Order: sequence, then C-alpha cells, then structure tokens
Amino acid sequence: MERWATFDCYGTLIDWDGGVRAELERIFGDEHADELLERYHAIEPDLQRDGNRSYREVLTESLRRLGAPAGEEHALAESLPSWRSFTEVHGALTDLRQRGWKLGILSNTDRDYIEASMERLGVPFELAIVASEIGSYKPGLGHWRAFQERTGRAPDVHVAASLFHDIGPANELGLPSVWINRLGEPPGPQPTKEQPDLTSLAAALEEVA
Repeated sequence: MERWATFDCYGTLIDWDGGVRAELERIFGDEHADELLERYHAIEPDLQRDGNRSYREVLTESLRRLGAPAGEEHALAESLPSWRSFTEVHGALTDLRQRGWKLGILSNTDRDYIEASMERLGVPFELAIVASEIGSYKPGLGHWRAFQERTGRAPDVHVAASLFHDIGPANELGLPSVWINRLGEPPGPQPTKEQPDLTSLAAALEEVA
C-alpha cells in the first residue's frame, strides 16, 4: 500500500528565514535585519490572504512595504532560487524514499520557484502543489483539496515548520502531522509529533502515520 508524506518547503526543507534575512541585511544593514524579518512575517500573510497575488508579487510588495530603496524591490524574488536547504534534509528525504514513501510538497509559492528549490534539494518528489496555481495560500485548505483531487486520497502525514500555515490546517483536516520546530517556538496548534529538525524523520513517520 502506498504511503504519502507531504511537506511544506520554505522553513521546513529550505532555509526561508535565512534567505529572507540575508537580503534584508544586505539592503538595510545587519542592525535592522532582525526587526524587519519580524515585520515581514506579519506583512506576508496579509498579502496572501485573497490568493490573487503570485508569490513573486508577494515578495516584491513585502519589500516595498518594508521601505526598500528603488531598485531593490525585487531582491527577494530574485534571490529565492539560491536559498539553501537545511543540512539534514537531503539525507532524511533519501531515507524516506528508500523506505517506500511517496513525497509531495504543498507550498505557498510559484511553479518556477518550487522547481528551482526541488533541484537544489536533489531528491525527487511525486508532485508539488503551489499556491499561485490554485489561487489559495495556506493556512487555507486549497493545497490539501488539490492533493486529494490529484491522488484520490489525503496524505498519511504532513511535515512542516509553521504552526499557523500548516499544523493548524492539518489538525482541522484530521491529518497526522510532524512539527519541525527549528526555532524552539512555544506550542500553539498541537502537532502529532514535534522534532527540532528532520533527523530520524523516517522513525517519526512510522510512529504517527
């Protein structure tokens, strides 16, 4: 019987905070980068709420609202394909594939971005569903509905770093989840299991799925 694990990408597999902060530091200086990253976290969901913008447009408008100087509005959009994966990710995903898991990505992004990031990850995924193609950003349920339409079933487990974007909706849908709490955040929506990274993820999935 096939088993599906779905993943958020940015923040879970790819270092989203690191990628955004590096550009904020370059544009505004290190002394302002942390404060602006916190503001970015608040701006982005507001821009995604109606599902009408591409992620490229979200990145660009977010920088405008943060006060980026002329000519720098597109810096995040241009840098995203170069953002790096976390060090343990390739090994963890390879292990899952060797154990027979099918892998999917449910991402608040655009097709060209996710293709570039999957190439950087270096591990094949059976499918990737992106916000700009379905007109819905997480925490909306559009990604999971699209997954079910394409596969005829729900995933066995969802793996993600965001309580707001991913664990909450997974709970709403009754899906087992693994929260990758890289930042040592306090709990909110309760995941099925919590881990600091993807190390030993295969064992966690066997436990919860």
